[in-house]
Amino acid sequence: MAVQALSRAEIEKLDSIWKSPGYIPTLLAVACAFGSWSVLLPVVPLAVIDSGGSETLAGWTTGAFIVTTVATQVFTPRLLRRFGYTPVMAVAAFLLGVPALGYMLGMSAGPALGFSALRGFGFGALTVAESALIAELVPVRFLGKASGMLGVFLGVSQMLCLPLGLALVNAGLGYNSSYIVGAVIAVGAALLCLRIPAVRPGGEDSSEPSAYEHIDESGPKVPTWKLVTVPAAAIMTVSMSFGAVSTFLPAAVKELDPVTGAVIGGFMLSIVGGASMVFRYASGVIADRRGMPGSTMRPGQALAVVGVALMAVVMFADWSVWWLVVAAICFGGGFGVVQNEALLTMFMRLPRSRVSDASAIWNGAYDSGTGVGSVIFGMVAAGAAYSDAFAMGAAVIALGLLLTFADAVLGRHRIAEHSNTRARLRQVPVARRAVRGARALRRRAADAPVDVAALLRRRPPRPGWKEREDGEGGDDSAARRD
Repeated sequence: MAVQALSRAEIEKLDSIWKSPGYIPTLLAVACAFGSWSVLLPVVPLAVIDSGGSETLAGWTTGAFIVTTVATQVFTPRLLRRFGYTPVMAVAAFLLGVPALGYMLGMSAGPALGFSALRGFGFGALTVAESALIAELVPVRFLGKASGMLGVFLGVSQMLCLPLGLALVNAGLGYNSSYIVGAVIAVGAALLCLRIPAVRPGGEDSSEPSAYEHIDESGPKVPTWKLVTVPAAAIMTVSMSFGAVSTFLPAAVKELDPVTGAVIGGFMLSIVGGASMVFRYASGVIADRRGMPGSTMRPGQALAVVGVALMAVVMFADWSVWWLVVAAICFGGGFGVVQNEALLTMFMRLPRSRVSDASAIWNGAYDSGTGVGSVIFGMVAAGAAYSDAFAMGAAVIALGLLLTFADAVLGRHRIAEHSNTRARLRQVPVARRAVRGARALRRRAADAPVDVAALLRRRPPRPGWKEREDGEGGDDSAARRD
């Protein structure tokens, strides 16, 4: 059974994220679910090819998975508001892994694509729910660290489970062993979800609107796209390059140095993931200390640009393969920072009742960027070279960096969705004229010459009424005037 949920006021009194009921079960459940996904990720395409299927069909197993993932992310916020986090996450974890048992029927087009698409429904719902649930469970002042710790658990899970599926196959246990392990891990994740508090996102039909909504939430609202476009563009541009890095970096390492590359090529994505995990957590800690996100967004994007640009230079100039390790660390670190900063920025700009919408937008930008980047940069690599694909990836991230910089410069008085008195006064003609008049008076006063001698000869003002009390103040006042 799910544990009792705390009210928002009780949550804000907690002095540690680890004391929040349901936080640890959430981390473990999500880590197990992603472990199930990681076990099957490299296995399914390989199983299609080994069973006589084409490379196109193998690629479409991932494509079908991504299509249903992104489609599910669109309506997951509605499911969360309707049913709550616990049932949605439990069903999502189940769908992510258990349908893999269907691959045992064969890897022809029907089972391969059908069960991959079914698993995508679970993955899409889970990715949206996980980030939004973290925002519901922990105090706002610890949200950066809590989100960063989620990234740590996900990173460790993927680093441990990505090689597990192929290891089982290479050990002679067959593909069915990987399907069974993935399904068992997913069932464990679903059971852990039952230990998550019965939290329901706030919304228009929330039974406790004061716990989620701003006091002026009924006022004029800014369109959501104006609030989330820049952080969404930031994560999408970096994830597009991640699509190129995850697809071509291991092969690029082996092409650059067949001897050394054969040894470290398989670890390059783990290096990217490890750096991303560490930097994401550090970014969250910094955001908590500052009390708001954004301070590390541009440095993170710049670091990602350096990483991908260095990959392009190394491949073009035939530098040592070890420079690609440095580039992988730079890109992974920048990617981790941007992941956390973009998510926290969306949480900050949207009201608490819409954290699930913020999570859906973030995940949609992340996954669609990865898919689009893999296709576009794959075409570039096929028609030109790996260096050209990486160079284009660096240019795309640089474009996102320019957007973020412009947002920081031009958005110092951004129209937030709630509690923006300055923006509302600008909408009132009388108040607007009064503000302009006050500014004009200040300018005229500043430009007028000052007679210093007359100012020094001026007699001090008479004391105020508070200094002349009960008649005794009269003598004191006279003394002052004399």
